[in-house]
Amino acid sequence: MKMREPFSRLFGMAEKEEHEEVRQLEVRLIRPSPYQPRSIFDDDRLNELCKTIRTHGVIQPVVVRRIQDQYELIAGERRLRAVKKLGMERIPAIVREMSDMDAASVSLIENLQREGLTALEEAEAYHQLIEIHGLTQEGLAKRLGKGQSTVANKLRLLHLPKEVQDAVLDRSITERHARALLGLKEKELQLKLLNEILQKGLNVKQTEERVQRLTQMGNTPKPKRKSFSRDVRIAVNTIRQSVDMVKETGLPVTADEKDLDDFYEVVIRIPK
Repeated sequence: MKMREPFSRLFGMAEKEEHEEVRQLEVRLIRPSPYQPRSIFDDDRLNELCKTIRTHGVIQPVVVRRIQDQYELIAGERRLRAVKKLGMERIPAIVREMSDMDAASVSLIENLQREGLTALEEAEAYHQLIEIHGLTQEGLAKRLGKGQSTVANKLRLLHLPKEVQDAVLDRSITERHARALLGLKEKELQLKLLNEILQKGLNVKQTEERVQRLTQMGNTPKPKRKSFSRDVRIAVNTIRQSVDMVKETGLPVTADEKDLDDFYEVVIRIPK
């Protein structure tokens, strides 16, 4: 709890009162928070929480705000889900008066301080906080006590295609895989490499090498094709295959091909 109060002050929100009344609210009257960044809840951890609640009850009340004749959840999504799963009719809750901005901020910050968020859920939370408070990336980083590059790298994930974002959400690929894919500018190439990662189980280093190779191919102008003799085609293809084999060892080797009038030139560069 000591960690959360400074965050409240940094985002311009009032701190909680010392002795807040805990009320038993009907579960059916509580609706989920629209600002919840977490989109995937681990079933095993939820089941463990259900066992704890079945044995000891709900130890920590959820936090809600009143919306007309109902309540909107601010903090305690997993507890609410567990209580619903157990079929309980009531849940201990603290009712606070909060504006839309404060409710959104508390919900987002409460989740950011917990473990288990995917990189994309964290990125979405950062984006919403920036929008709500009119912050720059640098301003948000200072308030959260994080480096600006950390915030910037997370936010860049939101520029990836939905298919890649979904793969991060369901943990099919890691954040570092996704960040490597950002090195490709074309959506088609990003999706092509995503499929390769999933099918071949490429690690991060292998993914980064594939990105580098695809980038180099895209930046190298393709030579005009002329009719070559069979021997020349075999020679050129053999060189290309050899270069690919060297690249697979991890060396960032490059090969530039030029189709000149009297000969076909291949310049291979291997860093020392």
